Amino acid sequence: MIRYGLNYMEKSFAKIIRGYKAFREKYVLGEKSIMQHLSIYGQKPEIMVIACSDSRVDPALILQCDPGDLFIVRNVANIVPPYKKDQVNYATGAALEFGIRLLGIKHLILLGHSQCGGIDALFSQNNTENNDFITNWVSIVKASDAHVNSVDDYAKIALKQSYQNCMGFPWIAEKVMKKILLIHLWFFDIKTGQIFFFSHIHNEYRAFDSENF
Repeated sequence: MIRYGLNYMEKSFAKIIRGYKAFREKYVLGEKSIMQHLSIYGQKPEIMVIACSDSRVDPALILQCDPGDLFIVRNVANIVPPYKKDQVNYATGAALEFGIRLLGIKHLILLGHSQCGGIDALFSQNNTENNDFITNWVSIVKASDAHVNSVDDYAKIALKQSYQNCMGFPWIAEKVMKKILLIHLWFFDIKTGQIFFFSHIHNEYRAFDSENF
């Protein structure tokens, strides 16, 4: 039996153990336990987020949400692959189906971010022969735009392509057409901690501020 003690842990591991204790004090213990409520009544999130696996981009932390608020799927470069029933990359599609068709999600947020390593691998074409899975995965995104000057530009194009791929899922397109599902394209800037949303009206990303909340 392994005995865990703070004296024997690395600082980073000790930090997550303290975080676990704080989680239990806030969400588990006491008469108004959120986790007990979720256990009894199940999850009923209205918002789904497709986010990157990047450790700096945690949707629940950025948006300060509680357990049960968000249905989240994370993958390298927050990519939504094209709709194919027999596709190899079925994990994200399965999550979309569960969220949209079974949970009745009303808002689908595609959350890209600056300094994305997955997009950088695609943009710079570095180390394409030194990985087993990354290159094939990110190659789902193909930029034909001649104005791609940076990794962040490429990441924003990837968001648009993921949006187009979403609309290839028949049960997503149907709900969007009926206006019972909204798809949002958000871009998180790591340095400033700011979210920019894509305005279809203005065809550009705009910062969230007091006027558009």
